[in-house]
Amino acid sequence: MKTSPQPCFLFDLDGTLVDSVYEHVLAWQEALDSEGIQLSVWRIHRRIGMSGGLMMNVLARESGIRIDDAGADRLRRAHAAAYNRRSAAIRPLPGARELVAWLDEARLPWAIATSGRMETAGPVLESLGVDLSRTPVVTRDQVKYAKPDPDLFLAAADRLGVPIERATVVGDAVWDMLAATRARALGIGLLSGGYSTDELERAGAYRVFDDPADLLEHIDEVGGRR
Repeated sequence: MKTSPQPCFLFDLDGTLVDSVYEHVLAWQEALDSEGIQLSVWRIHRRIGMSGGLMMNVLARESGIRIDDAGADRLRRAHAAAYNRRSAAIRPLPGARELVAWLDEARLPWAIATSGRMETAGPVLESLGVDLSRTPVVTRDQVKYAKPDPDLFLAAADRLGVPIERATVVGDAVWDMLAATRARALGIGLLSGGYSTDELERAGAYRVFDDPADLLEHIDEVGGRR
């Protein structure tokens, strides 16, 4: 009797495994203020998770201020510096460590794919206890386009050596779900990044859970079996 192939799990990082969304929001606000660009915090929050370049375009459009290449580079560096000053306070989300430990014990492949660059992702990966020699981590530095383009998840599946059609993307933002759909992967949404169930489902999530702990409690319902 043939057995079905094992699934693999591709995780976003910020708001999915670590509680860092609002640190990113405040860091972007600080960076924008340094360039004289004033935007409401809620507008910044709605863009967390998309690629930095696309985020610059959207924020420029919403603020009415043109951001040239030099300004975009200054903003990126200012955001990274402001975020890294806050990174010591960032903690894994409830159940995150337990979830990835369970996947390791079950020998189910998993990887991380984040729109952040390694300069900001590195410290929080350490807090999560990720062993970079064992767990593939794909960052913005390694692909041409980030979310909502599918490149990050396609690269992560390739690093695991599994077809993207076998992958389940776990993310907290609509940008994760849109990228999962474009990659032809299943999408699971988490509420831990501030998006609603309706928003995540409209973007393509077939299941939505509160946080990693809630996902782990129902892992057998999404293909996770020992």
